[in-house]
Amino acid sequence: MSSRLEPAFSHSDDHWIPLSDLMTGLMMVFLLVAIVYMVKLEADSQVIRDANVQIAAHSKRIEEQSDRIKQIAILYDQMKTELAGDLKKEFDMDLPQWDAELFQDGTIRFKAPEVLFDSKGPFQVDLKPRFQAILRDFFPRYVEILFSGKYRDVIEEVRIEGHTSSFWQQAVSEQEAYFRNMSLSQDRTRKTLEYIMGLPTASERLRWLREHVTANGLSYSRRIFNADGSENFARSQRVEFRVRTDSESRMGRILENTK
Repeated sequence: MSSRLEPAFSHSDDHWIPLSDLMTGLMMVFLLVAIVYMVKLEADSQVIRDANVQIAAHSKRIEEQSDRIKQIAILYDQMKTELAGDLKKEFDMDLPQWDAELFQDGTIRFKAPEVLFDSKGPFQVDLKPRFQAILRDFFPRYVEILFSGKYRDVIEEVRIEGHTSSFWQQAVSEQEAYFRNMSLSQDRTRKTLEYIMGLPTASERLRWLREHVTANGLSYSRRIFNADGSENFARSQRVEFRVRTDSESRMGRILENTK
C-alpha cells in the first residue's frame, strides 16, 4: 500500500484567487466613484460659495446705492425747504398784493386771472400791464436767489407753467376744448417767458436763463376744484413758477446702475 502525500490545496480551492481579484476590482471601482462624487460635491460647493459671494456683493451694492438715494432724497427735501424759506423771506410781504401764494416745495403761483392776461380776443395771451409790473419786480429777485451759489448748481429746470380751466365757449367737444386750451396755456407761458427774458436785468444771465427756464402749457390737466367737487374756473387759470433740481436725475442714474 503506497502512501502518497496530498497537496496542501486541492483543485477545488482554486476559485478563491479570481474571486479575491474581483472583490479588489469592485473596491477600486467604488473608491473611484466615491472620489468622483467627492470632487463633484466640492466643485458644486465652490459654485455655491462663489454664488453666495456674488449675491452678498450685489446686495452690498444695492444697500450702498439705496443709502445714496436716501441721502439724495434727504438733501433734496432740505434744499426744497431752504429754497421755500429763502423765497418766503424775500417775497412774504409782496405775495398778498400780487394775489400770489408760495408752496412748501418752492412753487410760486400767480392765481388772479383778471391780473394776468388781457381778456380781449379769443386767445387772451397778452400780459396785462399789472402782471408786467409784477414780473418786473418779482423775476429779478427770484433769479437772484436761484442763481446764488447755494442753488445754482443743483437746479435742472425753472418751469413757467400755464394752466387754464376746462371752459372753451366755442369748442364742439371736450377733446377740442382740451387742445384749444393747450394752445392757449402754451402761448401764455411763451409770452411770459418772452417778457422776462427781455427785462434789462435778464441780460446779465441770459445764457443761464436760456438753458434752464422753460415755458410749459398744461391746458386744464391740473384743474383746481371747490370743496363740493365742482371746478373752480377762476383759480384753475393761473401761472406758476416751479423749480426742478437734478436730484431726480441723480437717483435715476443710481437706479440704472443697479440693473
